[in-house]
Formats: sequence, C-alpha cells, structure tokens
Amino acid sequence: MTDRVGDILRRTVAGARLADDEAVTLLNHGDLLALGQAAHAVRMKKHPDPEVTYIVDRNINYTNICTSGCSFCAFWRSDGDPEGYVITDEELDAKIVETQALGGNQILMQGGLHPSLPLEWYEEKLARIKAFSGPEVIHLSQVAGLSVRETVARLKNAGLDSIPGGGAEILVDRVRNEVSPNKCSADQWIDVMREAHLLGMRTTATMMFGHHETLHERVESMERLRRLQDETGGFTAFILWPFQPENTPMESREKTGAFAYLKNLAVARLYLDNFDNLQASWVTQGAKIAQVSLFFGANDMGSTMIEENVVAAAGVSFRLSEKEIRRLMEDAGFTPRRRTMDYTLTD
Repeated sequence: MTDRVGDILRRTVAGARLADDEAVTLLNHGDLLALGQAAHAVRMKKHPDPEVTYIVDRNINYTNICTSGCSFCAFWRSDGDPEGYVITDEELDAKIVETQALGGNQILMQGGLHPSLPLEWYEEKLARIKAFSGPEVIHLSQVAGLSVRETVARLKNAGLDSIPGGGAEILVDRVRNEVSPNKCSADQWIDVMREAHLLGMRTTATMMFGHHETLHERVESMERLRRLQDETGGFTAFILWPFQPENTPMESREKTGAFAYLKNLAVARLYLDNFDNLQASWVTQGAKIAQVSLFFGANDMGSTMIEENVVAAAGVSFRLSEKEIRRLMEDAGFTPRRRTMDYTLTD
C-alpha cells in the first residue's frame, strides 16, 4: 500500500486529477507528513509567492431561534425559549460601527432558520449587512414561496454580495438526514450556490467532518464541490473544520484531533484542484495548529472573527487579534496580506 500511496502522491503533485478512490486511499493509508509535503507542494504551485492572506470581518449571528434543530449545533434555541433572541436594528448598527472602527471590510449575517421572520426583514437588513448562508436562502425561499433563483436575485438586489459556505456539513443526504434532517438537502445547497454563481456572486464552500460520515462520504461531499466548481468557477475558497461535540446532543462522540484535521486538510488540497484557496481553521484548532496548516495545504488564515458565537457555544473559544494572526504568518516564514472577500489584496 505504501507504493500505491507514493504513486498517487507523485502523480497528483505532477498535476494529475485525484480520483475518488485514490482520495479515500490517502485518507485511509496516507502518511501524515507525506500528505503534508505533497499538499504544500501543490499549494506553492498555485501560490508561488510566500504569502498568506486573511480578512478582517465579523460574523453577526442575528438570531439563535431555529427550526432546524441540528444535532451538531449547541447554538440554536426553539421559538419561545427564554434564551432565544432576534437582534435589534440598534444592536446591528452598533456592531457594524464597531467593525468599521476595527478596520473590518465585511459583515456576514448568519443565524438560525427563524420560523416567522419574513423575506422583507432580511432585505431590510441587507441595507446594513452583506451575506446569508445557503440553508438560510432555502429557508427564505420557502417562507416567501419563491424559487431559489428568485430569492437569490431579490437578496442580491437588496445588497447581497456573496454567500458563505456554511450549512454544507457533508453533502450526502444519508448523513444530513441523521444530523440535520430539517435542513436543506445536499442538492438544495448545491442549487443555491449554482444560482449565486450564475448571478455573478462569489461564494465559499465548507465541510464539517468527524461525526456520522464515512471516509467515502467525505470524498463524495468534496466531489460535488469540485464538480460545481468545474461548471461555474464561482467558489473562492474551501474551509474544512472538525465537528465540535461539546454542549451538543452528540457530545458523547470523540472529538476529532489535530492529526485528523491536518490529514483531511492535505487531502482536500490535493483533491480540490480547481479551488485556489484553502483556509486554516484557527477558530476550531487554535493558533499553533492553524500555523502548521500553512504547510498542509492552507494558504489563507480566514477571518479575524471579531465576533463568533456558534462554535463558541460548543465550548471552543480560540480568539486571535489581527496582530496575532499576522505574527503567526510571519513566524512561519510567510508575508501576511490582507484581502477582501473575493481575494483582492488590500495591502
């Protein structure tokens, strides 16, 4: 098997597209350091300058009231729960002003699938903010009785610039039916992204792993992303992060460690050959593993995360300032470069 893994890695680094069964073989049998070396070689071919990018932005979680009730989520509350909330305009405006004062250039508005907020509420908020995730778009289309295309178009007209990749989890319905049966299907998530790309928007893609999926299903999820990227070219980046079990209904499951994270990150870099950018998940892995990620395929440190509540609800509370993020890059031998959502450099 060692010879087969070595052959797969040599061909992939040379430019051959990684087949699904080969990706599974690497996840099953690949040596961590060999995978990292190959992933870093591919990353440096795509980005030969020794630079790592990042963005200063904020996730504003506008409500924790949600009808989805995903078993992996510690953030959501049911309608009527005394801990449930919906952000006020005054609170939203204050967060935006603070973000601007801290040098932020992007707002992501992400929250639960609220059962009674109409589409018009979201359109009005887009006068202040810029992004909703795929499941939220599906939910809004159902609330408004519109097609996905009509919903995305209305949100774009109201000011939507991009759609973040949240809610993808694993793009396999067997898994989704176990962990998030009330959320959109894999096909629906893909359809939102396709419609956004066709309307000229750029989006990201995510994968949350380490819960109920098999290795084959991880690869199947990435295959759907790679296939859509072949079709539209609309994804700017891929973000991989391991399931955080604490405070969720699945908290008895063993937490995925840094070894598995780095291995899956390296395979993602090798498999997703049409994605230019892979983000390091310092929010779930912490500063040191995020720094190591820069040698396992990642070329971007993601966001400074001025605010983040969903992962924090699962007991993970890593925080990094812009100064700290830049220092991590420099200590690893890279030049920090600040960027916008579409990876335009701003410094």
